[in-house]
Amino acid sequence: MTDRTTDDNTVSSQPQKTIADFDPPQKPKRNKYAFACAILASMTSILMGYDIGVMSGASIYIEKDLKVTDTQIEIMIGVIEIYSLIGSAMAGKTSDWVGRRYTIVISGAIFFIGAILMGFSTNYTFLMCGRFVAGIGVGYALTIAPVYSAEVSPTSSRGFLTSFPEVFVNIGILLGYLSNYAFSFCPLDLGWRLMLGVGAIPSVGLAVGVLAMPESPRWLVMQGRLGEAKRVLDRTSDSKEESMLRLADIKEAAGIPEECNDDIVQVSGHSHGEGVWKELLVHPTPTVRHILIAAIGFHFFQQASGIDALVLYSPRVFAKAGITSTNQLLLCTVGVGLSKTVFTLVATFFLDRVGRRPLLLTSMAGMVGALVCLGTSLTMVDQHEGVRMTWAVILCLCCVLAYVGFFSSGIGPIAWVYSSEIFPLRLRAQGCGMGVAVNRLMSGILSMTFISLYKAITMGGTFFLYAAIGTVGWIFFFTMLPETQGRTLEDMEVLFGKFHKWRKANKLLEKKKRVAHGDIGTSDPDNRAHLLA
Repeated sequence: MTDRTTDDNTVSSQPQKTIADFDPPQKPKRNKYAFACAILASMTSILMGYDIGVMSGASIYIEKDLKVTDTQIEIMIGVIEIYSLIGSAMAGKTSDWVGRRYTIVISGAIFFIGAILMGFSTNYTFLMCGRFVAGIGVGYALTIAPVYSAEVSPTSSRGFLTSFPEVFVNIGILLGYLSNYAFSFCPLDLGWRLMLGVGAIPSVGLAVGVLAMPESPRWLVMQGRLGEAKRVLDRTSDSKEESMLRLADIKEAAGIPEECNDDIVQVSGHSHGEGVWKELLVHPTPTVRHILIAAIGFHFFQQASGIDALVLYSPRVFAKAGITSTNQLLLCTVGVGLSKTVFTLVATFFLDRVGRRPLLLTSMAGMVGALVCLGTSLTMVDQHEGVRMTWAVILCLCCVLAYVGFFSSGIGPIAWVYSSEIFPLRLRAQGCGMGVAVNRLMSGILSMTFISLYKAITMGGTFFLYAAIGTVGWIFFFTMLPETQGRTLEDMEVLFGKFHKWRKANKLLEKKKRVAHGDIGTSDPDNRAHLLA
């Protein structure tokens, strides 16, 4: 009798389930306002993509019209990446001064001037002046778009939304390739000028559209404008609770007391960016040092594996394989642009589902395989010079498409997502600027050396070299880069600092997350022992 009473009490003490408890969990809806803001900010990346795509074809006609050498072509194509370092270096400080939104407007205005100068160029020197101005605009856009997207995005969609800059880079590349093909039927002296000049058109619309966006909530908090930041967070978060949590995290990072709820507050100079470079480079903590190495290493290997060299010089690669018609060469590049765009769009939908590391490691491994195959096929073409081998043309085209596909489905978009989400708030603009600077520097070096390199070691040997660099990059990613999927921007300071031992910190954060969600009961001795292990 006693046992039965005990059982009845036990049953009655348990909460009774209702029909609603058996309904499948509802998937959170994406925040449409944050989605629109991220798209507008990321569209500035079209400017850089268009320049990359259009120069691959325009350079063919510039070389004929202006009677320039291969060395001058290398410099003309790659120097914009070096010039973009100026914009990258200025963007961090500018965005902390005037805000993320107006910095994006500045990037569009600068690129507009550069495109006009290039379109009206009468000689090589005039053209290089236009490249200089456009390069500064590109540097601004590349630095600030991922920062803004990361700061306005809710945690559940941050990878998806922060990958948009890479999506629009690829859309820009595709538009550049299409522009090449469309204007290739124009007279020689007019075609390449139209290719370059029409790049001014999207920059005007982008600069105006960005003014409709709100300012970054994190920048508003850094300025002490808590009331405005709260209103932006309410509109860009998935729930009211998430908005409050994001505001609390940002206030803590900015050194504002949690209980302070005034609309306007005084913020310390440290939060305004004073002493940032000292903290980044002179006296970094182990966490900051790990983050900096991860961001710089990521951008280094993204470019050192040869992506911009192959995209910029794809007509030469296809010509080496055996395609002789200029129009056919430009049409093949359109296929490259389509491949990059489609695979980048695919990656955006998996970043917040699969995670950064699986996509990244698969991407780099696939790129290395494609480069080895491409190098092998081009080496065989060299050994049978003068003989057109149809299979070699098809194989080279497939390898190039596979390479850009693997790049765009992983390391391409993830580089911008990862570097923009791992830096602490106070270091984010300058830290991302350093990553972009390394990215553009490596892109410039590869762009300005590709022709000279393949003349020295053959085109096949050049791609074998890129494959070797990619292999080293895969090892770096595997050992040094933690998984950041589902982590708040403020969790990163816990996750980093252990270098190759980051997995211990990751397990600790996982356990805390499970406790917070009630998946691990602390009253149970076994679970308590597991949590403290």
